[in-house]
Amino acid sequence: MESCRLAPLTDQNGKLAIFIKSLKGGGAERSTVNLANALAASGVDVDLLVVDEKGVFHDLVSDKVNLIRLRQASFVQTMRSLWRYPMDLLYLLRLIVIPSSPKPAAAVPALADYLRKTRPRALLTALDYGNIAAVVARTVSDVDTRIVIGQRNQLSEGYTGRAKWRQKHIAPTLRYFFKRADAIVSVSKGVSKDLGEALKLPDHQLHAVYNAVYNSTLEEQSLEDMQHVWFKNKETPVILAVGKLKPQKDFETLIKSFAKVRTKIKARLIILGEGPMLSDLNLLVEKLNISDHVIFEGFVQNPFKYMRNADLFVLSSKYEGLPGVLVQALACGCPVVSTDCPSGPREILENGKYGPLVPVTDANALATAIISQLQTRHDRDYLQIRGRSFSEEEAVRGYLRVLLGN
Repeated sequence: MESCRLAPLTDQNGKLAIFIKSLKGGGAERSTVNLANALAASGVDVDLLVVDEKGVFHDLVSDKVNLIRLRQASFVQTMRSLWRYPMDLLYLLRLIVIPSSPKPAAAVPALADYLRKTRPRALLTALDYGNIAAVVARTVSDVDTRIVIGQRNQLSEGYTGRAKWRQKHIAPTLRYFFKRADAIVSVSKGVSKDLGEALKLPDHQLHAVYNAVYNSTLEEQSLEDMQHVWFKNKETPVILAVGKLKPQKDFETLIKSFAKVRTKIKARLIILGEGPMLSDLNLLVEKLNISDHVIFEGFVQNPFKYMRNADLFVLSSKYEGLPGVLVQALACGCPVVSTDCPSGPREILENGKYGPLVPVTDANALATAIISQLQTRHDRDYLQIRGRSFSEEEAVRGYLRVLLGN
């Protein structure tokens, strides 16, 4: 990993800590590890705190990063830690009964103990689980550590379509915790704006810093030999998609659009990722009679060599924060098509300058854009320059400004 050449954080400024629940596969987990590694490479003393250190990204954590496991507390231990804070306890218990909401209470005792003993200059968190746990843990530990919480996705879109009573309770619950953070850093301007409006947060609390996506490791891995047989036949274009197989990513629309593409161009589709919708998506592929032309590869440690060799990358999401896979594809020189979902793709592609944007859930529009891109010659160097602008160096500078309150 190349150094960011930043002035190191001095002993007087102290240690920085980052907390995320696990190192399992996902965009938030990958970008968190990338940021921790980049901060450490720049000379910062970084502790990466996790509840579950097992996962596909464990081996990607740099030796310069202090990886620390926090044990989840039992129910009794959690109650002992929180009984003096009845309002916090009430809101945490509320999360327990709201389906599909974070359940961070059990992480609070260990995180509070860490803060009390280590007293880092600042603590950065990712995802609602860590965001809520950090705010409560600082109160319990009674330290002056600066708390910076991270927002990855559009909050309003993330809860659209869920039961009304759930929406009614989740927003005030998140606001109760989020308003106590020193700063909230979002992965895009669109996410930051949406969060402020959804939770009625003050502008001074809100910041936007693009993720640390591109580094030299990505480039090195993209150059690894590609053995997949579909890439051997240069006459048949390969379309690539990457992401968890869940409703947010809307692979259903992608598959429907691909079936339409097949009537014009004899292309193939590879989808990288795991998730609960695998069976449903396989059934859809069979129903559309395209089973011989679609492969679900599951999670792969190195998606970048796929991106470098693919003829086109497609993002079909209903909503995002800042889709790292779209940046990664550009950095590998792969032409792209993306839905114009809130938010991130429009910022990454600069309003369509680096790839077409199509309406969300519109299979016809997506198919038309895919066909057009497959029939167009592309300057891959031009695309790489854009993708590589989302560098670790820029992310480190931005995060340090927020973490240190500069």
